[in-house]
Amino acid sequence: MQYHIVPDIVHDQALYFLQPDNSVAEAVALMNEQRIGAVMVVRDGRLAGIFTERDVVTRVVHPGRDARATRLAEVMTGQPRTITPRETAGDALELMAELGCRHLPVVDRDEIVGMVSIRDLFGAVRQQLEQDLRQRDALLFDTSYGVG
Repeated sequence: MQYHIVPDIVHDQALYFLQPDNSVAEAVALMNEQRIGAVMVVRDGRLAGIFTERDVVTRVVHPGRDARATRLAEVMTGQPRTITPRETAGDALELMAELGCRHLPVVDRDEIVGMVSIRDLFGAVRQQLEQDLRQRDALLFDTSYGVG
């Protein structure tokens, strides 16, 4: 069985959105409060960008920007790559490896339906491997064959 992004990995997920005019400080506060590594940035109900923990470090802290004065529009990743709900965990992992990212918005026909993280995918892949090993062990060690 291959895990699909929705409903196998992303389900009953609280979604958090900010606007491009929100400050980095507001984004960091939300991310800290909700214990999330990224937040989606929307404009007119559509995905405009993504802002991540890595963006805080590389685009705000390292260059010495003021988090209260810097708007998300200035430091977010605009028009981020997305995945669809029908794609698999493997598809998402491949795209993350290609892009060097740890979060992907999940979009279905311009509607944002979730966000998948490398941690989510690790859990799904681990479950799949455990299931595969159980099935293999059942085939290899099942003693009900051939005796009788």
